[in-house]
Amino acid sequence: MIEVVLRAVRVDVGSSTPLLLLEEVGGERVLPIFIGAPEAASIAYALQGVESPRPMSHDLLGNVITALGSKLFSVEINELVDNTFFASLRLVQLNEEIIVSARPSDAVALALRVGAPILVSDDLMALEGKVMQLNYDDDDEEYVELEAPSETDLVEQLREFLDQVRPEDFGS
Repeated sequence: MIEVVLRAVRVDVGSSTPLLLLEEVGGERVLPIFIGAPEAASIAYALQGVESPRPMSHDLLGNVITALGSKLFSVEINELVDNTFFASLRLVQLNEEIIVSARPSDAVALALRVGAPILVSDDLMALEGKVMQLNYDDDDEEYVELEAPSETDLVEQLREFLDQVRPEDFGS
């Protein structure tokens, strides 16, 4: 496994889709992973140290893990199947390891909150890792930095969602 750090949460200008840029520690490869907007906002909150008055989902999960006497040992992004990345949470409880399947975006959001290392499988990094210079200036044309939305923006997004959602969207 290769340890990575979250170098940035950005929005791909071409597709307007948020993505994580996970850079290998002591290396030059970056693993880009497209994620959803809510997960990107949660990760941006964690990066910016934004605290909400009540625990958000990833905060809650971290609190539950701790309350159960467990520790998040690491998160591992381990495979790509049909353009979907898969990850695992490696928990330790009473000297036993517990593996829980997770989406990479949720795993990264949780790892940032509890200080757990983020790992990528050697094979996955070899196949999907890109050598790229991450540009941190505002003139970057390929990506734009994602900022955490304001509470007003979140409320507006929720209202838009509720206006458009239909019962059949949730299946039967």
